[in-house]
Amino acid sequence: MFIAGGGPAGLATALAARQKGLRVIVADGARRPIDKACGEGIMPDGLNALNKLGVSLACAAPAPFRGIRFIDAGVTAEAVFPNGHGLGVRRAALHNALSQAAENAGAELLWGAPVTGIVADSVSIGRRRIKSRWIVGADGRGSRVRAWAGLNGASCLRGQVVFARRFGFRRHFHLARPLECMELHWSDNFQIYVTPVGAMEVSVVVISHDAHLRLEQALAQSPQLTARLREPSGPAEAGAVTVMRRLRRVTHDHIALVGDASGSVDAITGEGLCLAFNQALALASALENYDLPDYEKAHRRLMRRPTLMGRLLLSLGSRPWLRRRVFRVFAARPVLFEQMLALHVGALKPFDFVLARFTLSRQISGRS
Repeated sequence: MFIAGGGPAGLATALAARQKGLRVIVADGARRPIDKACGEGIMPDGLNALNKLGVSLACAAPAPFRGIRFIDAGVTAEAVFPNGHGLGVRRAALHNALSQAAENAGAELLWGAPVTGIVADSVSIGRRRIKSRWIVGADGRGSRVRAWAGLNGASCLRGQVVFARRFGFRRHFHLARPLECMELHWSDNFQIYVTPVGAMEVSVVVISHDAHLRLEQALAQSPQLTARLREPSGPAEAGAVTVMRRLRRVTHDHIALVGDASGSVDAITGEGLCLAFNQALALASALENYDLPDYEKAHRRLMRRPTLMGRLLLSLGSRPWLRRRVFRVFAARPVLFEQMLALHVGALKPFDFVLARFTLSRQISGRS
């Protein structure tokens, strides 16, 4: 198997493929470790997938968090994970841990080696050609493999559907005291994510539809949060784009896509890494049986829940009046927020959530 892209999705796919006994080569034009401006939190279901891949994050010095806290206009709603805890870990540290695990598993990793083309069953890296029975595109949102395989489509209507594009900017800060929950601070125009990545250190990210809104400007509008932050730590602010995208297909002949190359959910879900890890496991199982259509089915199934939650959360972000009503109900009835979080991390069946949503609707409308 040849994997184009050595980010978390590509390395997870390498690990899953090695578990099935496949020979694996991973190539990426960047040098390790690869960083990305993201929230740096891994939900419990993502940690479960990492365990299946045999990856330990002990060397990455992660910081556990026990749940999620929503904060908006003086209202705070908090829920604890029903199935363990999440981990906050710097993206570069996560990448080092995945790289080391892939090397230990026997994968060949080529850094500073951009893939320049695909012809039939061979991949070009400069003048070098590598033959492979399976080719995997794990090369991110702007995937070249996706384009080469003809999976972009002639138009959004035929090939891929983009629901939302937003812009994020991240920086690390020291904190006055430890943070036990990942926090999401809501505003009418943006959200700020605060994730513990150390005993007294947090990752702070602002995400909005405004490409010009920077973290400093958002924090100036969030005085209560700013008062808890101390001096910045680490490098300067870094930016990234987050997109809700669904592809019609993620395979063609002997080529498959994983991670953001195969579609993505908005960062508001916190499920990007979990999706990539589970897609890697599903793809490896399908390749073991020479059954890429099975991966298509698994991929659609894996995308369903995060896409639903992403749409719900983005809807709250764009409707302040509804969001404030919902948050007041969550604050008064924490069990409803706990049920929503349980669905979000895969610990609640959709039917049970329908019942919870019905109860929430009655609470919002003022009926008991």
